[in-house]
Amino acid sequence: MPPLRPWSPIPIAEAGDPLDELPATLWRLEPHPYQALGAPYGTGASPFRLRRGVISRLQTAQGLLQQQQPHWRLAIFDAWRPLVVQAFMVRHAFREVCRERGLDPDASGGPQAAVAAEVDRFWAPPSRDPATPPPHSTGAAVDLTLAEADGRPLAMGGEIDAIGALSHPDHYEGSSPGSEAADWHARRRLLAAVMAAAGFAQHPNEWWHFSHGDQLWAWRCQEPQALYGAVAGEA
Repeated sequence: MPPLRPWSPIPIAEAGDPLDELPATLWRLEPHPYQALGAPYGTGASPFRLRRGVISRLQTAQGLLQQQQPHWRLAIFDAWRPLVVQAFMVRHAFREVCRERGLDPDASGGPQAAVAAEVDRFWAPPSRDPATPPPHSTGAAVDLTLAEADGRPLAMGGEIDAIGALSHPDHYEGSSPGSEAADWHARRRLLAAVMAAAGFAQHPNEWWHFSHGDQLWAWRCQEPQALYGAVAGEA
C-alpha cells in the first residue's frame, strides 16, 4: 500500500459547493489528454469541471495574471478526475516510465518497485477511503499552465505530468540571467504567484498543480480542516 501523504490526516468538513463546468473565459487544452488515452470518464462526463468556489478563484488568478501580462492567459490541462480515471492514470504512468526505461511493467523486482515509488511522488493513489481522497477527485485541484492570447502554451521547462526533478517548481532557480532556463523559472514563479494570490496552494513536487479547499491546500496553508472531499460528479 502506498504511504499516506502528509496531508492525509487532515479532517474534511465538506462545504457542499457543486461541481460546475469551466466557463468559456478559462481556456481548455483540448483534446483532453486523458480522454485521448481512453480514460474511463463515462459517456457525457466532462473532466473540465471544478467546485464553484474554485472556478471563481481561477478567474481571479487569470485577472491577476493579465494585470502583469495582458496578452497571456491561464490554460487548463486537467481538472476534476473521478477515482476510476485516477486509477487508470496511475497504471498508465507506471507502465510508461517502465517502457521508457526498458523494464517489463508486468514483472516484479527492484527496478519496477523503484519506478512505482517514483510515480507515487507525482500521482496520488486512487483511494476510495472518504478520509483520503486524491486531490483531483475532490474537484478542488487543477493542472494548468500559461498560454499566449491565442491559447498556445508557453514553454515552462518541462511537460505537465513529467516524472522527475525537472517538474519541481524551483528546478530552474539560479539559472543564468537571460537564459532560456531563466525564462522558464520566471514563468513558473509568475504562475505560482498569481495562483497563491487567488488563494491556491501549489503541490510541492509539481509546477502545474494547484488546489483550493482540499487536504493538500489545508496542509500547505496550515488550515485545521479541508473544505472538499471526493465528489462523484454526474455524467
